[in-house]
Amino acid sequence: MAPLSKYNHEPKIAYFSMEIGLRSTIPTFSGGLGVLAGDTIKSAADLDLPIVAVTLLSKKGYFTQHIDKEGNQSESPVEWNPAEHMSLLDEKVSVKIEGRNVFIRCWLYDVESVAGGRVPVFFLDSDLPENSEEDRGITHHLYGGDERYRIKQEIVLGIGGVRMLRKLGIDIKKFHMNEGHAALLTFELLKTSRKDVEQVWDEDLIWDTEKVKELCVFTTHTPVEAGHDQFSYHTFFEICDEFIPLHILKRLAGEDSLNMTKLALNLSKYVNGVAKKHGEVSMTMFPGYEINAITNGIHSYTWTGPSMRSVFDKYIPGWANEPELFVRADRIPDSEVWNAHHDAKKDLIEYVDAETGVKMDPDILTIGFARRATSYKRADLIFRDLERLRKIGSGRLQLVFAGKAHPRDNEGKDLIRRIYSYTQKLAGDINIAYLPNYSMDSALKLVSGVDVWLNNPLRPLEASGTSGMKASHNGVLNFSVLDGWWIEGHIEGITGWAIGPAPISNSADHGSSDKTDVNDLYDKLENVIIPMYYEDRDRWIVMMKNAIAKVAYYFNTHRMMRRYVTEAYIR
Repeated sequence: MAPLSKYNHEPKIAYFSMEIGLRSTIPTFSGGLGVLAGDTIKSAADLDLPIVAVTLLSKKGYFTQHIDKEGNQSESPVEWNPAEHMSLLDEKVSVKIEGRNVFIRCWLYDVESVAGGRVPVFFLDSDLPENSEEDRGITHHLYGGDERYRIKQEIVLGIGGVRMLRKLGIDIKKFHMNEGHAALLTFELLKTSRKDVEQVWDEDLIWDTEKVKELCVFTTHTPVEAGHDQFSYHTFFEICDEFIPLHILKRLAGEDSLNMTKLALNLSKYVNGVAKKHGEVSMTMFPGYEINAITNGIHSYTWTGPSMRSVFDKYIPGWANEPELFVRADRIPDSEVWNAHHDAKKDLIEYVDAETGVKMDPDILTIGFARRATSYKRADLIFRDLERLRKIGSGRLQLVFAGKAHPRDNEGKDLIRRIYSYTQKLAGDINIAYLPNYSMDSALKLVSGVDVWLNNPLRPLEASGTSGMKASHNGVLNFSVLDGWWIEGHIEGITGWAIGPAPISNSADHGSSDKTDVNDLYDKLENVIIPMYYEDRDRWIVMMKNAIAKVAYYFNTHRMMRRYVTEAYIR
């Protein structure tokens, strides 16, 4: 473990995220946002960028998912010991919550690259004996509890995180807020940027917002209104009695409620969405703001399966730290691409059998769908006409699903139950498996082992999406609605296939209908995808190599981080 002095030789970018997913055994993430954060940090280490990261410890994780035979999801806390993975530091800071001093310590985890770079991740922890039982639990459950619990967590992350970095003696030149959960860090920056009260007569001028803006970068990730944290001012000030007058806060965060996204927008010099389309949608949601777009990526080495890694090592040396070399994928012999994929597929099928008891055939076309179980993702779209699906896919198609529903998302839980019911209705014709407790480990098996990656959310509610990028790194073909990143990565019949109509110019119009999309889904399955898989393997392998050469080469976090450096960090 490197001493902290290793990180103090130059000013840093501080990357704040409520969740960070580095590996399955450190369950401090719930899904895409956290995994993206982890991939961001890994690429920062590979590129030897001067970055440190701050997050919450989430000592009881997001949750462990249990699914019974009828598809009913239940949850239990995750049991893990941070001492097995990271080092506890001596430094402590405190924040005021409901008038009490709540003490915070942190754990240090080093992300080290084989290329020599390293990024420290500081996990904030309120589970100290000097805190009350209630306050000890603030950093236990990721996205748990009620509004009051979330406010307390965001105080710890934002205000406590800045104080911890200062306590550790780390010089920060920019604060990057990965989503609005960390926006309260601006409170601490405002407090410490206050001008000399004796020299300022206008109270509003005491608060140097321009100085804070120069320090802040903000990435918004969601085009879904419910995804933007909003808290009542009454509740907020019952909990947080920090320094900023209400009339100034309303000017920065909204008149009616404390909107964490608006707070971050108003106090950041650089703001971006996570795909070109998402940048447009975000400006529609928040008119009057300049919102740029840096399309997400994934950490290439993390999300390439072992068998395909071996092939890349042989034919594209250096690919892991220079993913742009994937453009040379056409030099790989067809047989080696196919055999590597088939090995990954057999590994997935063995895992599915062990976890669910569903016995699948490695020679049958396998479609994967894995993401958070929530209604707008439309995980059950493919089942809208069971008889047509049966006719198209009987004996020629098998499906693997995975994903957790938030404990309070009853519609998401209903979605899982419905998919379980379809497994019975299609039994004997189409094998369907639902993998419980979706994790980074099972995700890698899925994105490398299926033949086709399915994604069909309502437009324009997919901000970016990264699972399809992971699939492309493994030569798996995307079959997706044209939303988020796929608008940029899709070339019909070359890198994969679209579902439904082309993107529309009016960002406020969803442009999706179940009927239109499902008809197109069935038509392409029946007339394009299934025939090509069984009757034209040469063409299929050409598309697999296209996915690597034309998608993976660009949609990676190395490219993404270089853009953050040049467009956000050094401005």
